[in-house]
Amino acid sequence: MVSELINANPVVYKKKERRDRGARTVLDEYAAEPIDQLEIFDHIRDIKDPEHPYSLEELKVITEDAIDIDDQRSYVRVTFTPTVEHCSMATVIGLCLRVKLMRSLPSRYKVDIRVAPGSHATETAVNKQLNDKERVAAALENPNLVDMVDECLAPSYA
Repeated sequence: MVSELINANPVVYKKKERRDRGARTVLDEYAAEPIDQLEIFDHIRDIKDPEHPYSLEELKVITEDAIDIDDQRSYVRVTFTPTVEHCSMATVIGLCLRVKLMRSLPSRYKVDIRVAPGSHATETAVNKQLNDKERVAAALENPNLVDMVDECLAPSYA
C-alpha cells in the first residue's frame, strides 16, 4: 500500500449480504450465459482499496447501482466514486476494476470504467486514461503498478 494517506480517515460502510444467484438450468452447454449487474458486482466488490485495508464496497467507491450492463451488446460500464475529490489513487482503482473484469468476463465484453460525474477534480483526464487501450497496456507493463493491482485484487480471507 502507499506510505502517505490521501484520505486518512475514510468512512467505512457495512458490506451488503451476498445474495444467492440461484441454480441455473443448462439447456445448451455451449450457449453464452447471460451476465447481469449482480454478477459484475460480485466480481468487483472485494477489490481492496490501494490506500486502506477495506474493500471498494466497504468504502462505497463502487455500488451495485453504479453498474450498467447490456448483455445483448456485450457492454459493461462501471462508474466509481473516489472517497475524496483529489484522490491520487483514482486511476489505480479504475485500473484494478478494468483488470478484474478483463480476467473475469468473456473477451466479447467491452468494459467502460468511469469516475462518477463531479466526484473527482480531474474527472475527464482520469476517464480518458482508464478507457484508452494504449495507456492501459502501458500501465500494465509497469511491474510496480502490476504488483499494486495484484495486491488489490488478491483475495481477502478476513
